[in-house]
Amino acid sequence: MERNMRDPRQARTQNAQQLPEQAAILAARDAARTRANQQAQAARDTGAEAALLAARAHELLQKYRAGKASLDARVVENDQWYRLRHWQRMRPSGNPGDPEPVSAWLLNCLANKHADAIDNYPEPVVLPREAGDQADAQILSAVLPVILEQCGFEQTYSDMWWRKLKSGTGILGVFWNPAKNGGLGDVDIRCIDILNLFWEPGVTDIQDSQGVFHVELRDNDNLLCQYPQLEGRLSTPTAEIAQYVHDDTIDTSRKSAVVDWYYKRGSVLHYAKIVNDMVLYSSEGDAEYAQRGFYDHGKYPFVFDTLFPCEGAPAGFGYLDVCKDAQIYIDKLDQVILKNAIMAGRPRWFVRQDGIVNEQEYADWTRDFVHYQGTGNPEEHIRPIEVAPLDGSVITVRNNKIDEMKETSGNRDFSQGGTTSGVTAASAIAALQEAGSKLSRDMIKSSYRAFQQVCYLVLELIRQFYDEPRSFRIVGDQGAIQYIQYSNARIRQQAPGMEFGMQVPGRVPVFDLQIRAQKSNAFSTLAQNELAKEFYGLGFFNPQLSDQALACLEMMTFEGKDRVVQRITQNGTLYQQILVMQQQMAQMAAIIDAQNGTNLSGARSGDQSARAQQNPPSDAQGAGGTVLTNPLGGIAASQGGLSTAAQRRAQNSAAPRG
Repeated sequence: MERNMRDPRQARTQNAQQLPEQAAILAARDAARTRANQQAQAARDTGAEAALLAARAHELLQKYRAGKASLDARVVENDQWYRLRHWQRMRPSGNPGDPEPVSAWLLNCLANKHADAIDNYPEPVVLPREAGDQADAQILSAVLPVILEQCGFEQTYSDMWWRKLKSGTGILGVFWNPAKNGGLGDVDIRCIDILNLFWEPGVTDIQDSQGVFHVELRDNDNLLCQYPQLEGRLSTPTAEIAQYVHDDTIDTSRKSAVVDWYYKRGSVLHYAKIVNDMVLYSSEGDAEYAQRGFYDHGKYPFVFDTLFPCEGAPAGFGYLDVCKDAQIYIDKLDQVILKNAIMAGRPRWFVRQDGIVNEQEYADWTRDFVHYQGTGNPEEHIRPIEVAPLDGSVITVRNNKIDEMKETSGNRDFSQGGTTSGVTAASAIAALQEAGSKLSRDMIKSSYRAFQQVCYLVLELIRQFYDEPRSFRIVGDQGAIQYIQYSNARIRQQAPGMEFGMQVPGRVPVFDLQIRAQKSNAFSTLAQNELAKEFYGLGFFNPQLSDQALACLEMMTFEGKDRVVQRITQNGTLYQQILVMQQQMAQMAAIIDAQNGTNLSGARSGDQSARAQQNPPSDAQGAGGTVLTNPLGGIAASQGGLSTAAQRRAQNSAAPRG
């Protein structure tokens, strides 16, 4: 009975203990249900936002594509001209059997311009704006070429130049590729096809566009492997891009258009990747980049290199557009000349209907005898058709058109190393080549400005993403191989500090970029070496002549002048220090002689006289050299100079031999 009396109390105690546990369980269930509802609502909201983002992107892309249709058509046509298939674009002649000659004058113009660009391949030099950033600037000057080499930038630069010459615009894209270096990520520089890029119509600077689209066709199987969520969503592509006329039959039925959309919210750059109507990634939906943007530099990762700019458009036109008209008439005149030559070389005959000559035997050149019927003269029944020769003005007009193309493109004979009769002096040839290359220098300078922007973007990507140290193999000052590690620890934005009791924002190291050519041209390299030899022969590096050498260098301009001035200044300073030390030693020797009765001063004077006899001072023309003058009284060049050797070779080749 006691047990029965205790049971109600125990039951009440157990119920009292279970109530908080049940309440906690119910509260946890309610919280989980609430979180699930919130996640579902967030997913619905995210899905709705993604759908709106995709619809907005599709609307803008269609608008940009319509505004760029004429440019795309011109680019496709120019590619046919570049491949020497312009007869397909020209109006055919009335006779389908007429010859269609294709001369490569226009292609030769483009090839020479491309060769000039590659001969002056750019090289960056990073300069600091503050003295405290000098060490980082030196490291970046050595690291930046290594990054460009790892990206295969030389081939990319070459491809960009071909497109610049063909369509008038070369485009380089500077991106961060997180898949490079085993997932560590690195800079990726690519040449962008202008047909795949779309921007707001009417803007001159690409950075002023409301958005920029890069569209690329990719295989569906590869997309499904990378993005499994695209299953069943790749059947209806919604973006189209213009295509070149290929030799192969390219099947695009199993490909989908991948749209990379870059757009700005104020000064913040955002990025979205869209396939059909599905958003694969959006930086605005990524918590890491929602506020700061996809790239910290806030610029579109595309750099335009325009040959001949056009108002109201970031793209321009190239030499192919300028010279294609002359190429048309050159080929048409060649058609007339060849047709006349074929007609004159293949004779035709007038034959009377009632003729007596056997036509089959007459046309067969293997028959020794030709029969005819009846009497009379057979020449009265058959006679040749005379083809009038072309007037000389046709050849003259054709040659004038060729000269017109050369003049228009600046592709004269001197720029290709050719000379006319009477020009044999090396200095005259060099002057003509220098004057004839001013057009090439101008367009190469514009590419240097574009390359400078590319390097700025690379530096900003290093500042943003190089959190982990990277190993680089660089070449030191003395040509020795060095291995260094570099990260963005010293160049990224520093933490804010306090000055005069006020908080100031963190400092960001800023660098300037100077672009110089690597001087791949053999003539430029040889001329630079000859200049250094002439400086040595003239005694520029003699410490005793440092003041005269510096005065002469102030009036000169050449590549590497700053380093030469620095070295001569150092030699002069060292020489002055040695003179001061010699004076001090002479005074000390006199004091010691007075105290100890020695003759150190006399011994020192004898040593100096012996050294002077062993090493006599060299004159301005080099050791043991003589100064030669021409008939006008001027100083002639040294016999071992580049210009003298070239003059001698030209005179020997031009002089008649008995």
